[in-house]
Amino acid sequence: MSNPNSSNATPLTALRNCLHRQNLTGFIVPHADEYQNEYLPPCAERLAWLTGFTGSAGTAIVLTTQAAIFVDGRYTLQAADQVDAAQFSRLHSGQTSPQEWLGTTAQASDRIGYDPRLHTPNELEQYQKAVQRIGATLIPCAANPIDDIWTDRPDPPMGLIRPHPESFAGQSSLTKRQELTKKLVKECIGAAILTAPDSIAWLLNIRGGDVSHTPLPLSHAILYATGKVTLFVASLKISADLMVHLGTDITMAPPQAFETALERLGQERQRVLCDPARTNSWVFGLLEKQGATIVKGDDPCALPKACKNETEIRGAFAAHRRDAVAMCQFLAWLAKSSVSGGVTELEAASFLDECRQKQPLWQDCSFPTISGAGSNGAIVHYRSTPATNRRLEPGTLYLVDSGGQYLDGTTDITRTVGIGTPSAEHRDRYTRVLLGHIALATARFPEGTTGSQIDALARSPLWAAGLDYDHGTGHGVGSFLGVHEGPHRIAKGGNAVALRPGMIVSNEPGYYKAGAYGIRLENLVVVVPASTLSGADRPFLTFETITVVPFDRALIDTTLLSEEARRWLNAYHTRIWNELQDMVEGETRTWLEDATQPL
Repeated sequence: MSNPNSSNATPLTALRNCLHRQNLTGFIVPHADEYQNEYLPPCAERLAWLTGFTGSAGTAIVLTTQAAIFVDGRYTLQAADQVDAAQFSRLHSGQTSPQEWLGTTAQASDRIGYDPRLHTPNELEQYQKAVQRIGATLIPCAANPIDDIWTDRPDPPMGLIRPHPESFAGQSSLTKRQELTKKLVKECIGAAILTAPDSIAWLLNIRGGDVSHTPLPLSHAILYATGKVTLFVASLKISADLMVHLGTDITMAPPQAFETALERLGQERQRVLCDPARTNSWVFGLLEKQGATIVKGDDPCALPKACKNETEIRGAFAAHRRDAVAMCQFLAWLAKSSVSGGVTELEAASFLDECRQKQPLWQDCSFPTISGAGSNGAIVHYRSTPATNRRLEPGTLYLVDSGGQYLDGTTDITRTVGIGTPSAEHRDRYTRVLLGHIALATARFPEGTTGSQIDALARSPLWAAGLDYDHGTGHGVGSFLGVHEGPHRIAKGGNAVALRPGMIVSNEPGYYKAGAYGIRLENLVVVVPASTLSGADRPFLTFETITVVPFDRALIDTTLLSEEARRWLNAYHTRIWNELQDMVEGETRTWLEDATQPL
């Protein structure tokens, strides 16, 4: 067998050799694991092993003589830096999807392999349509061929699962299960398959340590209409405290028993709820083969998890105030230390991480800090390395996107800071991004409105100048869970989930000039009922901003501000001072007082 780590065999060559032995002419490699996570444990980073691309979203397709990698607008610059163009065509998935490329590049005789555990039925349906048009064939693989040739593949993670107290969760697991099973009973559904670890963590009030920066217990579960749950998880992850916490209604079983349990549901001819957008194709195939009736529907945990309860919302505000203390300490330090141009991206990120770690209830970063100086800030999900590490030089912009995991909430904030004296262009672009941010923060919209319907509010000031940005405007955020959480989001299209009270979502318009600079301004907001206007004929919603960190006043072109925008900004900065003045001291307090002065 070829060794892909040897000097004369690349991972791509090794994969093609392996496919040839299996009578396959192609293979699809998504950035995914069997749980459909965004952030993967090292053992599931097959796309990175094959291509070198380390972003959180992407797909590669390998054919006999051609190969391509597809990434969205967040990662086009990163893919250009990390992926060898001599081996892979690097394509923007918003312009050419993997399915479109496969449908025009593959041959009629091709046998394209895929791992059914890494694809949802919804994804496979699109691939199936693409290959059917040309007469090619999709072949499910019993084992992933990459696993056969990835000789130094890491072991699966075994993070200990710990209880998440009701004092932070706000609701018992029993209450959650009782609510969910009402729907199962009403629709004569015997069981719901849960394969999303964040859903399982929320339902059972547990947290884990299997994924970096996100407290997920990688596991599967079956929720029965009786309210009982079987949790399929490695025994090394289980503690005595966990067993007491879960109680007698939760049965523990090893991961390999999941297949047997699915077969049993089929043999009993049960009606089984599965989410075709979140559950992998292998589960669907096994249930259908054994005779189950699959009821396709949304993950029953997704929407109630997204609509935070009062305890979770209070926790989010409290976590963001503590997080703001860390951010203000960092920004005050940066204002003083960056004058000489000697601070580097990695030094800045390290100092910010240290500030957060000192805050009460801190557990981890919510993702690796994005610390981008100058042109590196134009790479949306940039990760600084010793090879790319830049100094924060006078006359440039510095973008820092970061967050923390606290027991009572998950934070995510982006600020762009001018180093030295900003240019007129910097101030114009920054102010337009800020105007879009304010427009979204102050939006009023009727119940039933989706994020896609209000996305244009954040882009309009940029559009007026012929500018735009190539990523979504907002993503959901969990409660001491994922920093990216569905099912809601704010983006140009593709999301039909209405915004509801209690949903936490980011507000993060931006602008990126390749090779020059990046700007992004991100707060988290929570959906709340809007005050009733005289003559209104329906209920309206609005946003309440959770994040309390100043914007860079030196980057604001006040001639572009409307009076309404100026009032909002001054009120926001006044609120920040009122909430934080007693939580900071010394140079940080002095910096904060200056940073929150009215315009």
